[in-house]
Amino acid sequence: MANDGPVEHGYPHLETVRAAINALYKRLSYDTVQTFATSVAPVDVAFCDTDDLHLGAQRVAREMVRHYRLPDARMIVGFREMTHAANVELAAGPEYFIELNDRFRTHRRDIGAALAHEVMHVYLHRLDLSFPGTRDNEILTDTAAAYLGAGWLLLDAYREDADSSQKLGYLTPEEFGYVLAKRALLFDEDPGIWFTSPQAYTAYAAGMELARRDSRQPPLTAAGWAGRRRYARDRRHAQDHHGPGAPQPGVVPYSFTPDGSDASGGSDGHGPLRVSFPCPTCHQRIRVPVRGRVRARCGVCRTVLECDT
Repeated sequence: MANDGPVEHGYPHLETVRAAINALYKRLSYDTVQTFATSVAPVDVAFCDTDDLHLGAQRVAREMVRHYRLPDARMIVGFREMTHAANVELAAGPEYFIELNDRFRTHRRDIGAALAHEVMHVYLHRLDLSFPGTRDNEILTDTAAAYLGAGWLLLDAYREDADSSQKLGYLTPEEFGYVLAKRALLFDEDPGIWFTSPQAYTAYAAGMELARRDSRQPPLTAAGWAGRRRYARDRRHAQDHHGPGAPQPGVVPYSFTPDGSDASGGSDGHGPLRVSFPCPTCHQRIRVPVRGRVRARCGVCRTVLECDT
């Protein structure tokens, strides 16, 4: 929790975020992800200063349990002085103890954001889905909360001006915006109408720009002129040299590989060329032949992609 401290911006965790989206699809399946098409509604997590603190926190926690479809889980919420925004004890259940920072006693409208993250920890714990290391696991939790419909609360808790700042979660505001934009493009949903923080909307707009760029990378037919020109040059280099070609990891998302085999069954490096690239929806690597217009279907998220290879 950044509390009157510096707020990190940009996309320093982007590759982990994309890996988290991919892991969600693989662990949950396309059909299960589709059941989260409706986000948590603002009215269901509204918390005013006249509400009883503990009863209100329990009510919001129950809403998160309902949204994440954890009917046999019971959240017991308390408050204490601590460095982090919140903490959850991941026991066997069905009862889970969540502690919230004392700051939330007077910042009640952000209790929903903190609980969205902590209850997602329980959800992922039950799925037995985790990333190695605390940092990456927390990024997975933020990403899952945002992609499955509760994380817009975390971005809306981001506020910053000349005198103060507040941000919850491990993702930067722009990374939250990116995940929410991915969700919005999938479900045709606009979380921007729920933001009370103007900084949150700005971060969401930046994330949407990057998310749309994912769908305009070659060999997708929606790629722009400059990307297509670079792709043609890299493809020509790969064809001329019968090898992996010129693209460098991290510079462009695609790579070329030959698809031949020798007498022993291994690659001889002279077979038909194939190109691999990430699915713009779930970031699963897709490999298709280099032969002009190709329609590919992602086996993980079922997205149909129009390609010009």
